[in-house]
Amino acid sequence: MQTVAEPLTTTGALREFLHALPGVDEVGATDRAAALSTRSIKNEAKAWAIDLAIRMVDLTTLEGMDTPGKVRAMCAKALRPDPTDPTVPSVAAVCVYGDMAAIARASVGSALHVAAVATAFPSGRASLEVKLHDVRDAVAAGADEIDMVIDRGAFLAGNYGLVNEQIVAVKAACGTAHLKVILETGELRTLDNVRRASWLAMMAGADFIKTSTGKVPVAATPPVTIVMLQAVRDYYALTGTRIGVKPAGGIRTSKDAIKYLVLIKETAGEAWLTPDLFRFGASTLLNDLLLQRQRMATGHYSGPDYVTID
Repeated sequence: MQTVAEPLTTTGALREFLHALPGVDEVGATDRAAALSTRSIKNEAKAWAIDLAIRMVDLTTLEGMDTPGKVRAMCAKALRPDPTDPTVPSVAAVCVYGDMAAIARASVGSALHVAAVATAFPSGRASLEVKLHDVRDAVAAGADEIDMVIDRGAFLAGNYGLVNEQIVAVKAACGTAHLKVILETGELRTLDNVRRASWLAMMAGADFIKTSTGKVPVAATPPVTIVMLQAVRDYYALTGTRIGVKPAGGIRTSKDAIKYLVLIKETAGEAWLTPDLFRFGASTLLNDLLLQRQRMATGHYSGPDYVTID
């Protein structure tokens, strides 16, 4: 097998490397995810986990009906998730469409990251010129993180060279902004493809690999996340570079979030238990984290108007 120290840019060289990666035992990955989800966590550890999960949230709105007012309200919530309790930490970032990046940046200042989806999100069906213009506009507007989508059609057709070329070009267009590469794992069909796409993205310059756009029926799942965590762990062992992971879509409860924290610790290791290396892409997860945090503090759940409806 070639090493990632060698330049792999052509489809042939990338295919040789990616198809030499160990195959994924899909049954084993599913069983491991199920086994880890049964881990019991004591209350003290649960309180710590809830605060960590809050700090890992990329609070997101990606709707065609987004308005400046909605984005400003989301940013206020991201900064002060619970206005009645100043001990609640802020989230990691707000995630918006590129045309809302300037509004988000003005709202959060330098306190939070601003992530903007780009490259013809969510389909990725556009020319490279259009994709790069999309990225540059978002960065110029204040985004310091870019969430790009790969060309899944090119990947599934085996045109790895094209996918690599586009990620490399987008990374260059990001400048100092971090790049999250969305694999859209629900469309990749197999866990072997998830592993290959993860390595392809990392070798091309991704700072994070992200599961999903949240716009297809199957988004983040524990088995997919395990495969991606294994990939970043193994990439670090080979290169000394740590890459982040961001599951997005379908993670709605504190119980779900804590299961993912267990997956991180048991698969990649404690070094990834930080917002610098793990994020939740979510719009409603934060509400349940706040409700569970309040219940642990007071012994009861608050009424339905304790959190805002996003």
